[in-house]
Amino acid sequence: MAVRRPGFGERGYALTTMAEYGHNLTWGHHGNLDVQALLPFNPHFEMEARVQFSTANVHTIALQFRPKFELKVGEMFMETNVYGKMVARNSISDLTAALGVGYRMDHVSVTLGVFARVMNDWNRTWNSNESYVAEPFNLFYRIEAFVRPQDNPWNLSFMISNIDDYQMERMWQPIFSMGAYYDVVDHWRLNFGVQCKPSGMFHLNATYYAAMLRAGFTYKF
Repeated sequence: MAVRRPGFGERGYALTTMAEYGHNLTWGHHGNLDVQALLPFNPHFEMEARVQFSTANVHTIALQFRPKFELKVGEMFMETNVYGKMVARNSISDLTAALGVGYRMDHVSVTLGVFARVMNDWNRTWNSNESYVAEPFNLFYRIEAFVRPQDNPWNLSFMISNIDDYQMERMWQPIFSMGAYYDVVDHWRLNFGVQCKPSGMFHLNATYYAAMLRAGFTYKF
């Protein structure tokens, strides 16, 4: 059974599998399969490894490294994210890397940082005059609120961010998410989530762009 650390949920070793149904105006209807591993090597450092396979022929590998510093109330942490997205349907690769700092406690988690993106066409030859596309500086934010303390056997959360487990969007492209979990028994947790991504949010002309539903389970070692 994972050790409960008051205020931060269960941060023991865990393996999560999620099935998703998504739709957006670019890819249309598609399904995703996610596999995620939480690896808290010691009380001051944890790592997450994630992979997503999509019927849209877009596949993502993600790594997250998080040194942690316990405070009298809550916890400060540094966060490094590296995402490699293979957009095979368009023969494009998308590499993003982020560095941020955050604070979390019983009911709130906040992270702010910066990220860079490099996109490359698979059909580009190395001796051609064509070049890759680089975005060297973007801001990212993640604000999440929990209905109950994170060490409860069930919870409900709400989040606004321009970054999630598999994508980093420009700062004016927020993603709205709601999540829930329920611990069935000591080692097994059920997970549910819904996500909505509008376009034009900061241009006072918000319209639908994408939505996603997800469900799955976590095995806690």
